[in-house]
Amino acid sequence: MTQKTMTKPDYPRIRVAPPGPKASKIIAQDKDWSSPSYIKALPLAIAGGKGAMVEDADGNRYIDFMAGIAVSSTGYNHPKVVAAVQEAAGKFLHICGTDFYYDSMSRLCERLGRLAPGRSKYRVFLSNSGTEAVEGAVKLARSHTKKSHLISFQGAFHGRTYAAITLGASKVKYRAGFGPLLPEVSHLPYSNPYRGGDPIAAAKELFERTLSPKEVAAVFMEPVLGEGGYVVPDPEFVRWWRGFCDEHGALLVFDEIQSGVGRTGKWWACEHFGVEPDILLSAKGLGSGMPIGAIVAKESVMTWGRGTHGSTFGGNPVACAAALATLDVIEAEGLSNARKMGDRLFKGLASLKAEHPCIGDVRGLGLMIGVEFVKDRKTKEPDARLVEELEEKAFRKGLLLLSCGKSTIRIAPPLVLTEYDVDAGLAIMDECLTELGR
Repeated sequence: MTQKTMTKPDYPRIRVAPPGPKASKIIAQDKDWSSPSYIKALPLAIAGGKGAMVEDADGNRYIDFMAGIAVSSTGYNHPKVVAAVQEAAGKFLHICGTDFYYDSMSRLCERLGRLAPGRSKYRVFLSNSGTEAVEGAVKLARSHTKKSHLISFQGAFHGRTYAAITLGASKVKYRAGFGPLLPEVSHLPYSNPYRGGDPIAAAKELFERTLSPKEVAAVFMEPVLGEGGYVVPDPEFVRWWRGFCDEHGALLVFDEIQSGVGRTGKWWACEHFGVEPDILLSAKGLGSGMPIGAIVAKESVMTWGRGTHGSTFGGNPVACAAALATLDVIEAEGLSNARKMGDRLFKGLASLKAEHPCIGDVRGLGLMIGVEFVKDRKTKEPDARLVEELEEKAFRKGLLLLSCGKSTIRIAPPLVLTEYDVDAGLAIMDECLTELGR
């Protein structure tokens, strides 16, 4: 019996120091004409990809541990998603779902309603993006409760439109100079087991001294803090807020834009805590890169009237087709792979922590993992400069990393990455930290 020879993947590979000549031309054109508000974290000019591998314009290939900020959930060019997009585009590119009916929109609304956590019946509104879903949820919460005050958390990120930046509190640059912002919003500490504190005590003090809990319309919470540092909260923190909302007639809104659609090994991160929201928000990985978001609300909560909210492009038929195919792929392979590869990544990162004292904490669920870097493990002082150096050095070696919080590397790869992708990526991180002397 002959044994099959396994061919080693031909990535990562760096043929020319990035950015190469073709990428440099693209970057120069972009700098001349695009908005200066774009961040452009790394000089990567993507030309294609497959699975968890992306290729730039000069033929360099990278392992992607960021997936376009958790967007490319089924990887690059998954055949089932591509086929669904091509088929839908061949029929018609658009018709307004606010005014007319079509099969893919109706099926996606039902699919998301049935996938929602808990036993309640849910209804679905489709948007173009996560930040639009947040804006709609604010309207829905205030409309349903007839109250106006909103609670959010320090470190939160909910998008860059007005209600979203008001609710957010991860970086001042997202808010500075854009006032006046939305009125009647309070920010409270988020549970951070690594850094300690008593966030529930802080909430109780707010309600004793400043704000009547009866005035709260909704509590907006990321079940796993995203931009704020990939922080997994204490389960009791999440459950306390569910109890608060039940007691005082407020709505619990889970922003699962980054943590949902299988990223944590379950459809929704809130399922890890056994807590059912009144409103759940989705986007990013929902369409594998096609622009689509969703407000998934209990039928008893989605009570706004006919014509009070709508969208010209939300629920575009091609985006709906991509989302339906994405959900099929994640159900068939993504959920189990997120658990399996997440466990492999977590164990590998724990080994790196044992070797490199600059790693203060490794935390996460499934394939949503945060690696926090510190100058000293006792003081836990963040080391933002090291994170910047690690991102740059890893990029030069063929690994894409992205930071969040003050000094955390977020690891949110495509849910279809392989054991090879995990092991090769970890090896590059190890090599980089060794070369940095950390």
